[in-house]
Amino acid sequence: MIQSALIKKQRFFFFTLLGLILATAIISIGAGYSSMGYDRIAAALIGQGTFKENFVLFSIRMPRILITVLAGMALALSGAILQSITRNDLADPGIIGINSGAGAAIALFFLFVPVDAGSFVYLLPLVAFGGALLTAILIYLFSYQRETGLQPIRLILTGIGFSMALSGVMIVLISSAEREKVDFIANWLAGNIWGTDWPFILALLPWLLVLIPFVLYKANRLNMLGLSEPVAVGLGVSVEKERITMLLAAVALAASAVSVTGGIAFIGLMAPHIAKALVGPRHQLFLPLAILTGGWLLLLADTIGRNLLEPSGIPAGVMAALIGAPYFIYLLMKK
Repeated sequence: MIQSALIKKQRFFFFTLLGLILATAIISIGAGYSSMGYDRIAAALIGQGTFKENFVLFSIRMPRILITVLAGMALALSGAILQSITRNDLADPGIIGINSGAGAAIALFFLFVPVDAGSFVYLLPLVAFGGALLTAILIYLFSYQRETGLQPIRLILTGIGFSMALSGVMIVLISSAEREKVDFIANWLAGNIWGTDWPFILALLPWLLVLIPFVLYKANRLNMLGLSEPVAVGLGVSVEKERITMLLAAVALAASAVSVTGGIAFIGLMAPHIAKALVGPRHQLFLPLAILTGGWLLLLADTIGRNLLEPSGIPAGVMAALIGAPYFIYLLMKK
């Protein structure tokens, strides 16, 4: 049973994070190359803005903000799952190669599969999931040993190797591609959020509506998977079955996110750690906070990067790496 004081603490941080997301979203709406007065945001929201204000708000800023928050949530939850099932605090979909697998599949699809623009948006998450799933299976097979089971450190190192190899594959693929296609893949590699239109939200949202409740429902199983394997088995958990199920959920969350945001790492690493520091390691408590933290971190990274160098800005993936890479090194030294 969870103590009432912890539940109150979780609620406090939950609403605090919601407030941070809202405040950052308002700043993001008003700031940028096409600036918009903060005193005009409310008027535009209720349909009383000028044509320019309505265009900036509903066609440029709102879709980008929503896609960024949703993708950050998905990456954070994916990272939390990976850290639990591998019992390794360094696990992250970007670090261990899942994002690179999704990116390689997207690059192949974009370069060689003719498809109309209307279907392209909705097929991307499926293509990314296929590539990420194949990569995750290979990483799992290379990391698993019959005598000792899944070795967390071996998984991290194997994943880093796959990530580097797949990044090399993507560079080879674009070396002979057309200029506009090269630009798209280069932006994807940098984590430059490109799916900034309403259809991309519709393509991403169903994945989150299904997977977030499913993972929250499995929170107690994740608590058990975080224990040593003999203890989990003693509690009646089918360890391999649950681990594979949750790995599929983590892969789907990461793939759906990076299919519209590009290769963004470290959000899935940092958000679970921040949430655990706030309310402790029980998944029922920290998973909702990790989801909100991930959404806020990616929105913050995109807002800062977009306004540092106008008009093109710095990709959100680069900004996230500037924050996350030192934190990753700190965790490596600590562990």
